[in-house]
Amino acid sequence: MQLAGIGCCSWQSVDGFSLGLTKGRSRSSSGRGCSASSSNFGLGFSGAFGIGEFRTTWVSGGRGTNSPGVKCSVVEVKAENRDDIGSIVKALQSRDRFPKKWLGQHYMVNEKVNAKVVDAAHICPGDIVVEIGPGTGALTKSLVAAGAHVIAVEKDPDMASLVAERFAESGNVDVVNIDFLKWPLRNEIKKYLEKATLASGEPKLAKIVSNLPFNITTNVVKKVLPMGDLFSTVVLLLQDEAALRLVDASPDSGEYRPISFVVNFYSVPEYKFKVPRKSFFPVPRVDGGVVCFAIKKESEYPLVASQKVFFSMINSAFNGKRKMLRNTLQHMFSPSSTQAALLSVGLPETARPEELTLEQFVAFYNAVTSMTAPNSLAGPPSVIQPGLN
Repeated sequence: MQLAGIGCCSWQSVDGFSLGLTKGRSRSSSGRGCSASSSNFGLGFSGAFGIGEFRTTWVSGGRGTNSPGVKCSVVEVKAENRDDIGSIVKALQSRDRFPKKWLGQHYMVNEKVNAKVVDAAHICPGDIVVEIGPGTGALTKSLVAAGAHVIAVEKDPDMASLVAERFAESGNVDVVNIDFLKWPLRNEIKKYLEKATLASGEPKLAKIVSNLPFNITTNVVKKVLPMGDLFSTVVLLLQDEAALRLVDASPDSGEYRPISFVVNFYSVPEYKFKVPRKSFFPVPRVDGGVVCFAIKKESEYPLVASQKVFFSMINSAFNGKRKMLRNTLQHMFSPSSTQAALLSVGLPETARPEELTLEQFVAFYNAVTSMTAPNSLAGPPSVIQPGLN
């Protein structure tokens, strides 16, 4: 177990149980996708805060693969094994602190929800999982119990220390005390995957599973979804409104915005389930929602000459989404080129950005850039440039 920048000692669990996992041999899936079917109960385990059980799950090889699937274990939480509000409050009080509003900290106090989140990610023994903002380690516990090796990235040094102490004996949790958005994700995860691939003899992809601090949703999505060479699946617990917006936004809807294009360009999103707000401590003003993003391989991306220019164009277009494209994009393309490109792909010359699907934007972009080079690659400061981290 490793912790960057913080000393650690043995974790004393708040309800009297110690940490330990039974070890066994199993094969981990590197497939992609968000679907699985479960069978009957199997191995028992001894996990942090108590005793639980595995149930076996068959996971398909994923989209675009011929894999028959592998048998995976997902934690089933027993009634006496709880990360409830009392346990969390005790853990926080031991450090003289409470959740920090400015960090968007809302801790999960319903272990059944944690089990469902882990189930949605189809965690297999040996999976490498990045958890953003582990808090007191409640979701971490369920991930470890399912056999994952967890890299817990925590900005708050108090909580990073708490999680490090809690899982000091597990050998399956590394805690990194840093702001996730500033963490060199690509370089760090490559090291884990190279080691796992060498050990197993087959290519590995990691997963991201997180009860995400609500105030960093968009930036996290932009950072991780373009990394299809590193990750197969991203499962996030978000504000329910944000979760639905990421999955269901469509042309002419008020929720249609540049992030909608990032999501669908790089992944196949699926809304999994709603989480009542009373499942959190402190109780937020809104319910939560869980989304599974099946990350696309690069070969599955829509074909554009430059993703950077494409998303710069999207961002510029949506600065005035009710205006005509020939006006919102005139700093990149001449109005006549924009009109000609629209007509060439079967769109009216008066088309507005809020009316176009991802596929139509791709067709328009390819048409207009074949006619003329963009006048400028520089968009506004907020321009979306995914995949650069």
